[in-house]
Amino acid sequence: MSGEVCKKAELSITKTYRKRIWAPFIRAVKQYRLIESGDRIAVCISGGKDSMLLAKLIQLLKRYTEVPFEAVYLVMDPGYKPENRLKIERNAELLEIPITVFETDIFETADKAEKYPCYLCARMRRGHLYKKAKELGCNKIALGHHFSDVIETTVLGMFYGSQLQGMMPKLHSQHYEGMELIRPMYCVHENDIIAWKNYNDLEFIQCACRVTERIFNSDDGVGESKRQEVKLLLRELKKTNPRIEKSIFNSIHSVCIDTFPAYKKDGVLHSFLEEYDGALPDCVSEYDFDK
Repeated sequence: MSGEVCKKAELSITKTYRKRIWAPFIRAVKQYRLIESGDRIAVCISGGKDSMLLAKLIQLLKRYTEVPFEAVYLVMDPGYKPENRLKIERNAELLEIPITVFETDIFETADKAEKYPCYLCARMRRGHLYKKAKELGCNKIALGHHFSDVIETTVLGMFYGSQLQGMMPKLHSQHYEGMELIRPMYCVHENDIIAWKNYNDLEFIQCACRVTERIFNSDDGVGESKRQEVKLLLRELKKTNPRIEKSIFNSIHSVCIDTFPAYKKDGVLHSFLEEYDGALPDCVSEYDFDK
């Protein structure tokens, strides 16, 4: 039974969803140079649809590519309920993904945070994943962020962070020397991931934390999550402009710095006056238009 499910899931990636999943995945890997010869990659699996598909994509790439690389399929248990942990293990077995599991208490710690529990959780997750991946001899961690995450992050930064900030396809770790983070599903749309999941009759866990449960139990389907709020907003905007997400994606690949009065580079704020007049006046060091 499991062999048939796995075969169907793999075949659907390269056949049924070749244009919508496999081709965008390969395009991102090549365009952003995400996977190179000699890499040992920790494919990070949360148990959700995105990371489970990522694991299958990496498996298939390893099978077909001539570029030699290794992959470890890493599952971090941040404090899952037993039924969620079991579901991850069963899905991994069903899809023939050889997982390595390690445990942390991230959910318990993040749930105690009065502000921004999701942000804290994400930061802690990444730190633990980098540490474990490095222990296993990996030089990269691969996360399941997709095209829709890129768009939502860009809008979130503008609406709630007061900045134009994107999500990079790859990053050097600031705290773990020699480690990189890559996002191979950078060009894959979430709707296509959902379609693949449904086509194969697969059921994966959600985030499985208490904050996520509060969102699903809220009256408006948003709860405390600004990301969910942006997701619903984009859904409405697409009704009148079906290409709005593509436009946002293209815009972060063609930023016109010459049209911005200020920008940050490596955390340092720069003004257009530096080049306009040749020097930044002493009185201009910070921008806060609420003052």
